[in-house]
Amino acid sequence: MFSNKQIWTISYPIFLSLLAQNIINVTDTAFLGRVGEVELGASALGGLFYICCFTIAFGFSVGSQILIARRNGERDYYQVGPVMIQGVYFLFTMAIVLFSAIRLFSTNITQALISSDIIMEATVEFLDIRVFGFFFSFINVMFRALYVGITRTKVLTFNAILMAITNIILDYLLIFGHGGFPKMGLKGAAIASVAAEAISILFFVVYTRLTVDIRKYGLNQFTTFDIKLLKRILSISIFTMIQYFISMSTFLLFFIAVERIGQRELAIANIVRSIYIVLFMPVNSFATTTNSLVSNTIGGGHVEQVIPIIRKIARLSFVAMALCAAIISVIPEYVISIYTNDPLLVAGSVPSVYVIAGAMLICAVGNIVFNGVSGTGNTRSALTIEFIILIFYTIYIIIIGMYLKMPVHICFTSEIIYYGGLLALSAWYLKRGEWQNKKI
Repeated sequence: MFSNKQIWTISYPIFLSLLAQNIINVTDTAFLGRVGEVELGASALGGLFYICCFTIAFGFSVGSQILIARRNGERDYYQVGPVMIQGVYFLFTMAIVLFSAIRLFSTNITQALISSDIIMEATVEFLDIRVFGFFFSFINVMFRALYVGITRTKVLTFNAILMAITNIILDYLLIFGHGGFPKMGLKGAAIASVAAEAISILFFVVYTRLTVDIRKYGLNQFTTFDIKLLKRILSISIFTMIQYFISMSTFLLFFIAVERIGQRELAIANIVRSIYIVLFMPVNSFATTTNSLVSNTIGGGHVEQVIPIIRKIARLSFVAMALCAAIISVIPEYVISIYTNDPLLVAGSVPSVYVIAGAMLICAVGNIVFNGVSGTGNTRSALTIEFIILIFYTIYIIIIGMYLKMPVHICFTSEIIYYGGLLALSAWYLKRGEWQNKKI
């Protein structure tokens, strides 16, 4: 049974890595919030479109991580490397396909989704550069899957700090044109993000070569493409890939609905989204730990410990989020002012911050329990749970956003519905106990 200290030892480097990685989002939003509302809105829509594609790769890596963790728990270390290597081959191929498709059809796609011509053109401008990041971010997630799966998570912190520093410096230089660089605005933010992802991959490659026992983990088996192993990975990953893509696509739908309410409302939604992502990081770190520890525990033959582990991590997650939510609810204007110096945007964002703070208290438990389902290897069941909840989420967004055009903070109540449903269905599934004999 893992102690609170062991759970925290694994979780806090993941949290720090997520914190540093999401500084990219925070920095882009904070800088572009001082450029203009159009740029802020375009970066939100373009960024979410990019993330929708990225989550396909991330979903594949989560399935790979589950398999790596299971082999690590079984002490079959030599089978860890091939999982990662086949994943790299697959995701690099996917990066080529998605890059080509978006570069060819980005204008057609954005015209169908965005009502404002000005925001549409700015979104295309942002995406045409941002999609170069696929070639780096898709490989990045496989390194993350490796280190989380073998519970060596401290490296994620070092990598993400380097990534964040790179992005902050380049954002400052390229968005505003400091240090002799041209003033590029939205394009500068896109270039900075791609460069940060490239630096991340370089770090991972060098660090892995210098510090990891390549032979022990089978990381030297990169000469052949193993279609049989890839099929085994996909048998787990395909459901997480679909799950993450659908989940993020519905969040993109949220922003499309808000964009139809108004340009200022879209800018407010982007600011609150950035705060939301920061709040989500401690939950996500505990959720990733849950996924890995559940799989390692089952691999070690201790199925009876799974539910107690999930409960313990859920308690830690709730306490951490309660503290974060309390702080942000006391000083919302100060937090929002990090992203914009427009007093109207600050005032307009405060109600949504309160709603998100409340939703994250439910998320702090719901996301842990849901990742416990994924950690058992039952990714098909996790997809089913997600799909059911997202049907209600989508209907709610369409009604209150597109038809009723309610205020942004009312639209954000959709997150309470989402996480409440996720918690209820996931807890019900785990209580049934059918997951205990799952083989992967």
